[in-house]
Formats: sequence, structure tokens, C-alpha cells
Amino acid sequence: MRILIAEDDFYSRKLMMAYLSPFGECDVAANGIEAWEAFIDAHDAGTPYSLICLDIMMPEMDGQETLKKLRDEEDKRQIDRHERAKIIMITALDEMKAIMTSYHSLCDGYLMKPINHAMVVEQLKECGVI
Repeated sequence: MRILIAEDDFYSRKLMMAYLSPFGECDVAANGIEAWEAFIDAHDAGTPYSLICLDIMMPEMDGQETLKKLRDEEDKRQIDRHERAKIIMITALDEMKAIMTSYHSLCDGYLMKPINHAMVVEQLKECGVI
């Protein structure tokens, strides 16, 4: 499984890589623009990501905007719903508006910081990637 971790905090990126690397090849992006570019490059190369973890609060382009762009691109490419990347939003925000916005933009899961290994594994199971 190819995995993209989009997180602006270095420590959080390292932590997510440690949790997710047993499940597949992990790439990282420090902001939404890098995540968007990695997503496009992966599709153009014929090796799309199966799982994308997006931090909501990132510089350049936040996770909500990135999520919308990713889903719009999947629509544009006419990618079947079952073949699309599973996208998990990650944030320290504990507000219902952020959660609902993510789900309305078709995320597959949501994790609240601080994150631990068990939370990540449970979310992967709920999303059907493991």
C-alpha cells in the first residue's frame, strides 16, 4: 500500500511514519501544496496512494482545501468510489464544524491529536485499509 502523510510538524510526521510504515511505503509532505503535487505525480505515474493522512492545519494550503482538491481530481479522472484513496483527517481541533466539513468533503476518517498507535490502527481498520 502506498501512503502519503501530509503534516507540517516534523515530530508528528515522524510519529505517523513510525505508525504507518509497517503497512506500506510512506511518503511525506510538509503542506497541502506538496501533498497535492505528490498526489498528482503518483496518479500520473500509475501508482496512486491507497491512504492519505492530512493534517487540517497546514501552511500554504490547509487540509480541508487539500481534501477538496484531491476528491475533485478523483472525480475529474472518473476514479470509481471504491478505487479512491482513503483519506484520514488529523487535527488538534476539537470542534464539530471541522469534523463535519471534513466528512462533507468525503474524508474516510478523523483522528484527534494526540495520536497513539492504537488509534491509528483502529482508524485503518474502520476505513478498510487493513
